[in-house]
Amino acid sequence: MLLNIVDRHKLILDKLDENGFVTVNELSQEFNVSVVTIRKDLKLLEERNLLYRSHGRAVPANPYITEHHVNVKEKINRKEKNRIAIEAGLKLVPNDSIIIASGTSVIEFARHIKPVEGLTVLTASLNTSLILAENPNIDVIQLGGMVRPSSSSVIGSIGEKMLSEFNCTKLFLGVDGIDLDYGLTTTNSNEASLNKAMIKAAQKIIVLADSSKFGRKGFGRICGLEEVDQIITDTGIDEKTKARLNEIGIHVTVV
Repeated sequence: MLLNIVDRHKLILDKLDENGFVTVNELSQEFNVSVVTIRKDLKLLEERNLLYRSHGRAVPANPYITEHHVNVKEKINRKEKNRIAIEAGLKLVPNDSIIIASGTSVIEFARHIKPVEGLTVLTASLNTSLILAENPNIDVIQLGGMVRPSSSSVIGSIGEKMLSEFNCTKLFLGVDGIDLDYGLTTTNSNEASLNKAMIKAAQKIIVLADSSKFGRKGFGRICGLEEVDQIITDTGIDEKTKARLNEIGIHVTVV
């Protein structure tokens, strides 16, 4: 039995809430309707400001201009972020001095860190500092700057100046978008600027990103993909994207 337009729209929005994105082809197959019908559905939902269409897919809101609070973003793709965080925790070795940026993926990573000998953490994320401060075996350095309420993190020149004084082994970076040509992006230009300073201060760049981030662009560009050493993501990444990343020289870990 075919779904009517009201039921389709409800299911589309439910899937967006659960997964963080939907694709035209997958919806067409699942609902047993044409691609044209799904595109019309998404267009109508976009006109009601309920989603944002981009290149054969839709996301909950326009990634170029919308900033959701960290508490809202934590609920999106929670299972995938959990698996990514566990895998990221395996990358730590004794005497690591790491930088943890901001965002829900890296906050989840902080929850799964098992202290190794001599671990030092620099972070822009207030939530990350509070999580790690509970463990006396981790030295935590909170970067300074202006607090950005939506991400519960700091931005600005104070943090960038602090980073110039350190040389760290790894950067664990969360992003809002990964585009194969444009690179890594976030919705806030000031956060992008701080992320650039983090990249300069780290020997290895590890990106933690669920698969919904691929094919998206945020407002602020962080860097090109040639700067990235490793991406940890989930099984939603398509094989073509994975192959392109491998060609660039990025090690992709799928969990």
